[in-house]
Formats: sequence, C-alpha cells, structure tokens
Amino acid sequence: MTQTLSEELHDHISACFTGLWIHSHEHAEAIAETGRLCRDNDWNFFTWDVANGMMASGTTPLNSESRTDPLAAIRAFTSDGSTEMPSILVLKNFHRFLGNAEVTQTLAEQIEAGKSTRKFYVVLSPKTELPVELEKLFTVLDHRLPDREQLVTIATEIASDGELPEGSELDETIDAASGLTRFEAENAFALSVIREGRISSSTVQQLKSQTIRKSGLLTMHESTTGFDQLGGMDSAKEFCKKVLGSSSTRAKAKGILLLGVPGTGKSAFAKALGHEANRPTLVMDIGRLMGGIVGQSESNVRRALEIVDAMAPAILFIDELEKGLSGSGGGGRNDSGVSTRLMGSLLTWLSDHTSDVFVVATSNDISQLPPELTRAERLDGIFFCDLPSKEDKLAIWHIWMSHFGIDPVETIPDDEFWTGSEVRSCCRLASLLGVSLVEASSHVVPIAVTNREAVSDLRSWASNRCLSANIGGTYKFDHAKPTQRRTMTSVGPQPSDN
Repeated sequence: MTQTLSEELHDHISACFTGLWIHSHEHAEAIAETGRLCRDNDWNFFTWDVANGMMASGTTPLNSESRTDPLAAIRAFTSDGSTEMPSILVLKNFHRFLGNAEVTQTLAEQIEAGKSTRKFYVVLSPKTELPVELEKLFTVLDHRLPDREQLVTIATEIASDGELPEGSELDETIDAASGLTRFEAENAFALSVIREGRISSSTVQQLKSQTIRKSGLLTMHESTTGFDQLGGMDSAKEFCKKVLGSSSTRAKAKGILLLGVPGTGKSAFAKALGHEANRPTLVMDIGRLMGGIVGQSESNVRRALEIVDAMAPAILFIDELEKGLSGSGGGGRNDSGVSTRLMGSLLTWLSDHTSDVFVVATSNDISQLPPELTRAERLDGIFFCDLPSKEDKLAIWHIWMSHFGIDPVETIPDDEFWTGSEVRSCCRLASLLGVSLVEASSHVVPIAVTNREAVSDLRSWASNRCLSANIGGTYKFDHAKPTQRRTMTSVGPQPSDN
C-alpha cells in the first residue's frame, strides 16, 4: 500500500534518518503535512526560506539574522539545545544554496551530528539536485500528486449544488485532472464553474494542456477525429481497442511499435487512438529533451516520464523514435553516449512502469533501434504498416475527397504504389489547383518509387518478424511482386533511372 508523505516522514524520522529530501511541487501542502505530523507527535517544528527566514511551527518568526543567510539558519537551528524530542527543520528550495562549499560542508556535518542531537534537516525542493558530498547523507522522498479520491474531495469543496457531475461524467473529469497539483486542480475546477456553470472535463483538459506545455518537455494533442477517419490498419485498430477496453485488474496494456513505410498513417493512428480511447495524447519529441549541460538530457527524460505517469490514463506518442535516438544503435559514439543512456531510461520505464499509459511509438527504420526495444514485455506488439491494399486505399480516397470537397464520382488515378499520405496530397493539390485528381497526380511521385530499394528492404525485414497492421497475423512480404516504378504514362513523364 502506498504511504502518504506524513507516514513516510514518520517512519524515517523514527528510524533517525537525519537528512531527508522531499521532491515536491506543492510546498505549502508538504509543509502543512509535516506540521500536522510534528504536532501529533509533540516534535519541534521549524521552517526556513530566503523570504521569511526562520519560523517556529511555520508561523512565528525567529532569529532575524537568518532571514537571507542559509548558514545562519543552519547554525541557529543547531544552537537550539533541546534534545529530548526530535526537532525538524524544513528548508524550502534549499537546492539553490548548495552550490556554496561552506553551506554544503556545514549541512553535511550537522546531518551527521543529528543522530546524537536529534535534529533532522528536510530539504523541500521541486527537483532532486544533490551535490556529491551530500548524496550518501540524504534520503529522497516523493510528495505525490493528489490521487483520484483527493481530486474528488477538492472538486466537492469547489462545487455548489448542481455544479458537481456524477457517474461517468465525474470519472471523466477526474481523469482530466489527474497529474495536476492540488493548487492547479482547485484553479481548474473553479475556472470551469465560472465558464460553464459547473465542473466539466473540457476546461480542466484545457488547463492541463497548458500545464504540460509549461514544462517544455511534452505537448498534448487534442484529436477531434477517431478511427473512422483513418482508412486501413484494421488489425492494429482492433488490437488497441481490445487491450485498452479490457477490464482485467491483473494486467495493463503497455503499447505498440508501428514500423513501416513513411506516409502509411502511423502518426495519424497514434493521434486518432487518443480520441478513440477517450484519453489525452501526450507527444514526446526526444529531440526537445536533449540538453546542452552534462546530465540535463537524462534528467529531462526522467522528468518527462514522471509527468507521463502522473497524467495516466493517457496515450504516449513517440514519433520517429529512431531519429531521436539515432546514436543508441552505435554505442553512443556520436553523442558521448547520451542517446544510449536515454534509450536505457526509456527501456527501463517501458518494462517497469505500472501506470495506465499506453505507448504508441513509430519508426521508419528498425535498423537504427537497439534489439532490446523489441523484446517481450516492453511492448505488446510490433505492427508493420505496409502500403495500403486496394480496398483500404479506396476508403482513404473517399475520406480525403470528402474532406477537400471533391466530387465522389471523379476518376481516381493510378495509385498502385501510393501511401495514404500521397492520396491526401493528391486530393489537396486537386483542390488547390482546381484540376482533376488525374491531373493532380502528375505532381505526386510516391516514396515507394523514389526510394524503392529502402522500402523493399524494410518490407523484406518485416516479413515474418512483425504483425500486420492491416490484415492480422504475421506480416508476409511477397517477393514475387517487387515494388516497381509507376506505369501510368498519361499523367506525366516517368522518372529516369538517373
């Protein structure tokens, strides 16, 4: 059973852990919990921050010299002669002062002495950033974000009669609020009441999206279309709907890797899945996680995955995974091993995370990804997205012809080696240029023609190694029907062999 912050503090203080680091974005709540714990156990309780200095019981100012001096704060606390009962000093945002050698050394000495003086030093910080001198002296505790029960309590306190939804609507609203701090949840619920006259998921989701954007590590995609606007990929669609709709209490879906030819709808699938499953879709761009400072990239990935876990239930979309981690396949020689370490963090999370987060990763080149990614229990399946069949392509034509206002009886051009993306491009160009689809097709050269060797190699690799995203079962590539150049000559010259 997961312990609360006060329960963890009680156990660690009782066991005489004199250096504790609380990772929290909710300092007021963490201090309130710590204060209640100290009152219930008759422990002495002090706080310090650079704005208010030393405070007894979190409210009574003490020792004005310590107001802006962290060293004075530690020494003032140390000079208190009381040893009968434990004394706890909470240092807010103290990570800001640990770059000073004197502060670090003084704190280290007092933590070691705390076992005999019964004085406990608790650093409260939104990030875990310990200098090497203190790594072995501090134990890190997480102040967890509010759970569903706490979010319901907050919503109930905010809402008046008739403003609080019930049943499935309440569940949807609480899902939308998952991952918010208590402060953010109060604001979101209050704004929802002001805007809509009641608490609803739409306003909460909007504020949640802004909160994620502020981190700079993830973005939230709000899809308005589902699988009905995505032609083909029937097997992958059915698989995802089944695993996400499962009522099993013992197993959770992990995710899938969509491997395939560029333009076959892999990214569109991930975005439509969020709408289909009624879950937010979080987009992780690994390139944005790369930092210029040593260790920053790894820290960004860990923080991003923490946010993802907090946002559950959710879809995590990682597009073109091989490009973001291109150095991992070669031992990280190109980037001092950063890509390898990022991939290691991601692989560990894929194996170990217990949150209700379904991953959809896409890739155009499996050779650039490490083999460990594809082993069992990291993902639920690897689906190969091949060029769409005639029937699937016809459905895609109808979707985009309708979208761009093209007459449904218009003649469809030769599209034997086209992807869904190329079908869309033809429809868009026909609408822009005011020409027929056949005329617009002269401006479209399919990737299966321009890069036919790479496409053929990819299809050959996937044969008997991947599941088919289209028809179910194992994907099989018919080598007797290799990808050829387009044969239609009436819509423009064929590309040369050069």
